Amino acid sequence: MANTDFFDVTGHIGQLWVFPIKSCAGIAVQSARLMATGLEHDRAFMLVDGQGDFISQREIARMVLVQPAIADGLMTVTAPGMEPLSVDMAFAGPERAVRVWDDRLTGLQAPDAVNAWFSAFLQTECYLVRMAPQALRLASKKWTGGADAPTQFADGFPVLVVSQASVDELNARLTQAGETPVVAERFRANIVVDGFQSHDEDRIESLSVQQGGPGSQQWADLPLVKPCARCPIPDIDPATAASGTSVTDTLQTYRHDDRLDGAVTFGMNAYVPAGTGGVLRVGDAVGGALQFD
Repeated sequence: MANTDFFDVTGHIGQLWVFPIKSCAGIAVQSARLMATGLEHDRAFMLVDGQGDFISQREIARMVLVQPAIADGLMTVTAPGMEPLSVDMAFAGPERAVRVWDDRLTGLQAPDAVNAWFSAFLQTECYLVRMAPQALRLASKKWTGGADAPTQFADGFPVLVVSQASVDELNARLTQAGETPVVAERFRANIVVDGFQSHDEDRIESLSVQQGGPGSQQWADLPLVKPCARCPIPDIDPATAASGTSVTDTLQTYRHDDRLDGAVTFGMNAYVPAGTGGVLRVGDAVGGALQFD
């Protein structure tokens, strides 16, 4: 249980996002089960090329136009100009070797008709995969302090957290430069916190989430362990797939992070400690204690 007497910053969950297929569109949800690997269904699927290497918006921006929806064990996928596709989320393979960044593991490949749909829309040969039951992928123990933190096909960690205030500050800078403001969705975070000051998420050791409403004594503590280094994906408009440079250009002016040797960062990666679970809901109270050097 979190000790709220030690909270320096407080707020609440303003948005919850699940991204079932890595690099495709997300689903804004009102609640989500918290699993060892992050929010249920998050990055549970991935598209790979003929060699089994993952593909992302970095190469194919229009992936963001692929919109999944989940109900009763089926994932329905839509995209402009395509007939809706139904995918049994428990498809059984065949097995194939896949790679996400430096991690190589065994995946289960979707049926041919599913792969043909994605290949047609993305205009490149690709295959939908999910992790094989025996596969295990762990977040970097360098950042988790040695704790085992399983994840699925996220870039590196089970949960990504940003605050709306951080997005608001970015938007103020964009507006001042004559650029168009952006939505938090561009940063593909699972948890968007309302009520924090800008980049408070950088400065707290753990995000404590009150589960079950006001007065509940059930809290989930998510250690915030690694700043999220940013690639060009936040410059892709999730509504149109149009690409620009304004977000990256603006972040370059104020978000170099010494913790990652000067890389541009935005948001914090978190993991789910063993034994932590339950349900997260929009509106859940959150808090944390500031770290001081």
